[in-house]
Amino acid sequence: MDKEKKKEVLRAIKFCLFSFSAGIIEIVTFTILNEFARWPYWPCYLIALVLSVLWNFTLNRKFTFKSANNVPVAMLKVAGYYAVFTPLSTLLGNYLAESLLWNEYLVTGLNMALNFVTEYLFDRFVVFGNSIDTNEAAKAESGKTAFKAIKEE
Repeated sequence: MDKEKKKEVLRAIKFCLFSFSAGIIEIVTFTILNEFARWPYWPCYLIALVLSVLWNFTLNRKFTFKSANNVPVAMLKVAGYYAVFTPLSTLLGNYLAESLLWNEYLVTGLNMALNFVTEYLFDRFVVFGNSIDTNEAAKAESGKTAFKAIKEE
């Protein structure tokens, strides 16, 4: 496997791990609100989703995509993604949980899986596509690689 493919595989693994941690935040928040506040599905889901998105964006920007791009611009792009995803997933989730009486945890899990796949693609190609590996950590890694190559010659 060449160097670029290895970087992409590592990037996907990091995204998975950070998304998993965001998923824990989302499901714990959803569970607390669902079980103790006894709210309808949609406010539990929305609050949990917002908390997980903030966590996931922050970690993936810095460590997965190593982006030095303008944070407000990147956040606006993510907000654009969620301006479409959130209403669709909230309405569909609410319909499945409240009208069809699907288990609310199953519905939340399906929403999380759909979010995981579509957000990775959106982040990778739209939000951070032109700014991947531009932050200081990426530059330092690149410098180490260049130094190693010179040293080997």
